[in-house]
Amino acid sequence: MNPISKQTFGTTKDGCQIDLYTLTNKNNMQVMISTFGGTIVSIKTPDKTGMLIDVALGYDKLENYETQDKYIGALIGRHGNRIQKGHFTLNGKKFQLYCNDGNNHLHGGKIGFDKKVWSAKEADQGLSLTYVSANGEEGYPGTLKVEVLYSLTDDNTLSIDYKAISDEDTVCNLTNHTYFNLAGYDSGTILKQKIQIFANCYTDADKESLPTGKIVSVAGTPLDLREPTRIGDHIDDSFEQLQFAGGYDHNWVIDAYDGTLKKAAFAFDDGTGITLTASTTLPGLQFYSGNYLDGAPEGKNNSHIYKRCGFCLESQYFPNALEHPKFEQPIIKKGETWHALTTYQFGLTK
Repeated sequence: MNPISKQTFGTTKDGCQIDLYTLTNKNNMQVMISTFGGTIVSIKTPDKTGMLIDVALGYDKLENYETQDKYIGALIGRHGNRIQKGHFTLNGKKFQLYCNDGNNHLHGGKIGFDKKVWSAKEADQGLSLTYVSANGEEGYPGTLKVEVLYSLTDDNTLSIDYKAISDEDTVCNLTNHTYFNLAGYDSGTILKQKIQIFANCYTDADKESLPTGKIVSVAGTPLDLREPTRIGDHIDDSFEQLQFAGGYDHNWVIDAYDGTLKKAAFAFDDGTGITLTASTTLPGLQFYSGNYLDGAPEGKNNSHIYKRCGFCLESQYFPNALEHPKFEQPIIKKGETWHALTTYQFGLTK
């Protein structure tokens, strides 16, 4: 097992001690994870000169994680992304969730998993975080027991292995909301970095970023990222989907989804030479270009966090899938173990 170290990160407003764990591999790559929100605080990976660059937006102070509302680095649950009008029907019964995004429920509600204190223990493979979401929390049915295993391997892969089990049928769509900047968290916008998404289609969405149920080809649109493309090249095109979201904030449909680990996206920065390959067992990937980061507290080392200074690659079931039965459904049956794996592998351009 690669070394894990632990330090105190502070105390919440409610008086809970928060710990910060550091995973290190043989290449000296380091990932720091907080028990507040299961948050990835830092990812330090070698650039083309061998210098360690921190490529994750984050904070030095716990209090900033408590106050920020951009989900920076956090574990997201019970349901990542949006649920229309905050309600769904399961087994003939209607459930109403808290609406924290206009008319809709977003990323778990008023106090989602991103604001919870997780229990941590060192495991053979890495750091295990657990949280028990009580029946009725944020309006969801069933008591959901969640375990998330963070591990860092010697090929510079950060794996996030999600497991959950419920004592009732319920909804489960867990993800991670790290904002990446492959030139370094304090380097400016991500507009010159290149992104490639291995998807022929995306889910068409309305003005509230809710999928309409249509799955649309990316061909001939600015959402065609099948070849490496500078993020800034088409982000402000006069294309309705981009205008609705203020840039990229869409769900791409992973090609040939079958529940096995599939390569979903590849990104790189020419300056540092750092590459990022995202893979997942889930059917969708939300590429979000940080269009609404303005207003976040100052970041690490008093760095400014602002519009488009980081991007997210959120693995997921499609947003609002509960309204569209043809989509893969984010439902966990009583007593069954829900499992998903997402990996982020860092490397260097050739």
